[in-house]
Amino acid sequence: MKTVVHEIAPDLFRLSLYFGKADLQFNHFLFLDEEPLLYHAGLRSFFPLVRKGVAEVMDPARLRWIGFSHFEADECGALNEWLETAPGALPVCGVIAAAINISDHADRRPRVLADGEVLTTGRRRFRLLETPQVPHGWDASLLFEETGKILLCSDLFLHQGNVEAVFDGDLLERARETHRRFEGGPLHGAFPATPLAPPTLERLAGLDPKGLALMHGSYYTGDCRTALQGLAGALGLTP
Repeated sequence: MKTVVHEIAPDLFRLSLYFGKADLQFNHFLFLDEEPLLYHAGLRSFFPLVRKGVAEVMDPARLRWIGFSHFEADECGALNEWLETAPGALPVCGVIAAAINISDHADRRPRVLADGEVLTTGRRRFRLLETPQVPHGWDASLLFEETGKILLCSDLFLHQGNVEAVFDGDLLERARETHRRFEGGPLHGAFPATPLAPPTLERLAGLDPKGLALMHGSYYTGDCRTALQGLAGALGLTP
């Protein structure tokens, strides 16, 4: 495996590793700014490869913030490795995540944001949105980069394949097809049917994002609002 680096928007880099056994990309997003932010610490086993990718863009020791959605290996498995690499870095997470996992797990105390609170990294503004059970986990949250109107949406719209870096086609069909493949298998139920899903996705759609930064799959530049409004129905997330 190797890390493939694409600048998908000005000073925003997508660092992607394709894991053939799962037919899945694992993506990490690096925002250059006065205080650089990496979203998705990644799997601990992938850390040397992701670090090499970051080093193609900037000195990894300059990282200031490490963000992620929820407590899962591919989201924050390498969190402490990044904190060791970047002496000035801190995790950034929501209140629930800090209370039940990160304050104990991380080697440095996190910057904790309340729902709707903004982290400013220079010219960029990252608004934290608490999204329990969306995509999954009580502690789930997402960041919305308000300057470029980019939603860092973790496992939402997950789709398989070693796909292109940027895509503007039928994102719902890609997500629906992967969801079908999961049915009856070990990943069945990865996205819980919950009454929280429709209002949460409507809230996200209301942000009117111009880009969706997916953990697994292409960075999406199509009709983001419509895609978010249709996701609950496409995946059967309403009980």
